[in-house]
Amino acid sequence: MKLNGSAEFIQKAKEAVYLMVIEGLDPTDNVEFTIDDVYVVNSQYVLGNQKAQLSTTLPDGKYYEVTYNDTKEEMYVDGYVKFNKHLIK
Repeated sequence: MKLNGSAEFIQKAKEAVYLMVIEGLDPTDNVEFTIDDVYVVNSQYVLGNQKAQLSTTLPDGKYYEVTYNDTKEEMYVDGYVKFNKHLIK
């Protein structure tokens, strides 16, 4: 998959996260979820890779990191969930 620029990368990243979320939803939960419920928290170009951190409007505490390796023309999606928070002063 060859991507032309950051706008196309962001669109493909949102689509990938959307599909990943849809696969994980339980049909009996009756959750309405569209690609518009996926949003970009941050994106950058790092060491030859485009990266973006995305989340959704679902109250599940999950977020996703999408990396596009331009050299290999591959995109990777990692999913994470916040499970704890500690304050350190």
